[in-house]
Amino acid sequence: MPFTRKIAIDLGTTSTLIYAPRAGIILNEPSVVAVSVEENAVLAIGTEAKEMIGRTPESIVAHRPLRDGVIADYRVTEAMLRYLIQKTGASVRWLRPEVLVSVPAGITSTERRAVVDATMSAGARAAYLIKEPVAAAIGAGIPIGESSGHMIVDIGGGTCEVAIISLGGIVAAHSARVGGNRFDEAIVDHIRKRYGVVIGEQTAEYIKITIGSALPDEEPQHMTIRGRDLASGLPKETVISSIEVTEALRDPLDDVLQAIKQVLQETPPELAADVIDQGIVVSGGGALLRNIDQLISRATNVPCYVADDPLVCVVKGAGAALENIDAYKRSVLLTK
Repeated sequence: MPFTRKIAIDLGTTSTLIYAPRAGIILNEPSVVAVSVEENAVLAIGTEAKEMIGRTPESIVAHRPLRDGVIADYRVTEAMLRYLIQKTGASVRWLRPEVLVSVPAGITSTERRAVVDATMSAGARAAYLIKEPVAAAIGAGIPIGESSGHMIVDIGGGTCEVAIISLGGIVAAHSARVGGNRFDEAIVDHIRKRYGVVIGEQTAEYIKITIGSALPDEEPQHMTIRGRDLASGLPKETVISSIEVTEALRDPLDDVLQAIKQVLQETPPELAADVIDQGIVVSGGGALLRNIDQLISRATNVPCYVADDPLVCVVKGAGAALENIDAYKRSVLLTK
């Protein structure tokens, strides 16, 4: 085992992934922490804590410490990071790891400092930051060091990061506070308004994954869902179609398209020409929504492709940057 342990963390609103050089992705857990109110102690983290949401007694609170890609609850985030770093075995008392964390491109200096402080307090020897679109581009196999322009759209749980990257840096970027969670909320709202049925977050996510589509299907798919009837308060079954899900997702998807168009409008003409040649690459969990590449392509008149393994692009890119920190000096924000 080498003396300096290094790990890269994709600190996401929905999930946190950890990458170790030579070992690959060693951890993928939901960003949820269950805390006991009396002892102020972390009881569960990740999958175990996610299962507790909406089911805990008053003495236990299940937190999502990150909101819209940034730290909403500093203390709980620090506890989560400490727990995760220890779980990877990277933290030994006399051998603290170097940690690289991905952050949204639109992060403020205060939010950036909060991430660094939380990482250092959680047991890191040194903390580096990398902007999510840059990490996603590296993970998607985009040659970011070239002088040609490349466009990456990373749709996560809390944010949609859009950036034009050239010569290892961001030329134009926009962070929209819209992502997979907003898609789920839109489905919950639609079903409540149309059918008077209340469903939970996890059911909405299942609907999105199973029959969700960014464009209307030629042959609609149907699925039976269960929820609580608003009028009677009793359990109720209802059938919904993929066409309705597409309709429900229209508003959040419009916000994603707006962010993409805004960045394209700010792009220098030479780089805009490169983007038309190279196309737009989509990564993140939102890239798994069916037909999202076609929707973006139609809205922008630019070819669009979904990255290979879009869910892990950010953490893979952050890991590659950490392994070759000298090569990616311009992309990584060094913060000791």
